[in-house]
Amino acid sequence: MATRPARAPATQAAYVLHRYDWSESSLILDLFTREQGRVAVVAKGAKRPYSQLRAVLLPFQRLQAALGRPPRAAADGAAESSSGDVQTLRGAEWGGGGAMLTGAALFSGFYLNELLMKLLARGDPHPVLFDAYALTLPALASRDDGVVQAALRAFELRLLQQVGVLPDLGHATSTQEAVQPDGRYLLLPEQGVTPARGREGELAGRTLIDLQAALQHDSQLALQQACVPALQELKLLLRALLHYHLGSPVLRTRQVMLDVQALER
Repeated sequence: MATRPARAPATQAAYVLHRYDWSESSLILDLFTREQGRVAVVAKGAKRPYSQLRAVLLPFQRLQAALGRPPRAAADGAAESSSGDVQTLRGAEWGGGGAMLTGAALFSGFYLNELLMKLLARGDPHPVLFDAYALTLPALASRDDGVVQAALRAFELRLLQQVGVLPDLGHATSTQEAVQPDGRYLLLPEQGVTPARGREGELAGRTLIDLQAALQHDSQLALQQACVPALQELKLLLRALLHYHLGSPVLRTRQVMLDVQALER
């Protein structure tokens, strides 16, 4: 006797990653949910002046969203319908959280959203990554640039780990030899963790060991702390790694930020 698939929860935690006009009165939203991962939903009537959804469907604000029935699962567990299926947003309420991001923090938040949109397949849950995203957003509003940069680097690492493209940072990739605390290493797109041999952008072995320990224990705060000793080196190495897996040299949000900075000079 075939077992029925588990029902989706009545409401689930979610964030708005992106929104598109669908008609004069409705929106298509890309939501990042804890239970279902990235999903596309239609918010009917959300653009109407009297819609209660207008003040709720905002980026970087935690929601409790009620969605229509997800795509049915086939006998082998695969979805019968395509990843492009759109569910109906039946309702949404503010789920708590900090103030809206502004200024540079707003750019950083949209940068995270762009990474999620490009690297996550729809319908693929990542609860650890969802929790990391929720912890990262408040840090982006900090006046301490070091706190912001550590939060960004930690999220990039968690994202790469969760989508399965980050190598084990505790071992040299080609030899599987344990990373030595007093050694110097690089993190390269095609070679993984490799001895630096005097090349620029190297990381201390101790830093890699601490990063791997934080990743294994799913502690985002510990991961942020482990990033602090090598913020500039990690920024350059992770940027190259992300661009390699994204297949694009410049992210849209980063280009906009660079254009704004150029205008301010």
